[in-house]
Amino acid sequence: MNSLKKMLGFVWMILAPIIICFLVYEAYIKIGAAKPTEKANVILQWIIILFIFTPISFGFFLFGKYAANNEYDQLPTSSEELTN
Repeated sequence: MNSLKKMLGFVWMILAPIIICFLVYEAYIKIGAAKPTEKANVILQWIIILFIFTPISFGFFLFGKYAANNEYDQLPTSSEELTN
């Protein structure tokens, strides 16, 4: 199970920047294809989409980094195993 976590960590680390690049590419295409009367609305929509999904993608990368570094190998099973 730990090797699967590590492998999926690398997948998340690779997938995170790909998601952002794909969203920026789609925004560029959609804004360019918008009619001049609709351009302001389309730009606003894509700014909101990018604003929301950029931190999510950063979280994917961070989660993948921790998983690839085996930070999740020894998860506590009870509250007694937690240390302050």
